[in-house]
Amino acid sequence: MSAETRPRLIETIGRKRISFREWRGHRPFWGGMLTLLAGIPIMYIPYANLTIGSLTVRMATTAGAGSLIIGVLLVVLGLTMWFQPASRVFAGVAAILLSLVSLVVSNFGAFLIGFLLGLIGGALGVSWAPGKATQGASDDGERGRETVAGPVVATHPAPAGGPGLGDGLDDLSGTSPTNGTNGRHRAG
Repeated sequence: MSAETRPRLIETIGRKRISFREWRGHRPFWGGMLTLLAGIPIMYIPYANLTIGSLTVRMATTAGAGSLIIGVLLVVLGLTMWFQPASRVFAGVAAILLSLVSLVVSNFGAFLIGFLLGLIGGALGVSWAPGKATQGASDDGERGRETVAGPVVATHPAPAGGPGLGDGLDDLSGTSPTNGTNGRHRAG
C-alpha cells in the first residue's frame, strides 16, 4: 500500500463510520437489532439436531412451523424498525406479542433466549423517539446537530402564596373563578 492510499482509506472508513452513526441515530437501531436476533434462535432451535457421540437429540415439536413463522416475523419486524422508523410502535408491540407467543409455541421461547431478546427489542422499539434538531451550532455555518430531548420541566408557575397553596386548577381558563388575590377562590 502506498503512502498516499493509506490516508485516503482511513478517511473513507472514517466517513463511512460517521455516516453509519448518523443513520443509526435516526431509528431504533438497538431495538431492531435485538428483535432481529430474537428471531434466529426461535427459528433455529426447533429444527436443530444435537449430536452427542452416537446419540442424536432433536428438539423438533409439532409446532415447528409455528416457530418458523414467529422467527421469520421477528426478523421482519426488526428490519421494519430499521428501515421504517415511523412504524416502530407497531413493530415493537407486535414483537412483544410474538415473543410472548413463542413461550408456548417454540420450546419456551427458544429456551428463553429468543423470548428475552424479543421482549427487550420490542420495548426498545416502542420507547424510542426521534431527537429534535437544534438550530445552527456555531457561527461557522455548520449544520444543526441531532440532539435527544432533555428532561420534561413544568412550565406553569407556582402559586403566588407559596407551594402547596393552590388546588392545581388555577391555570385552567374558565374553570376556576378567582377574586384576583393570590389565585385563591372566592368564598361564597
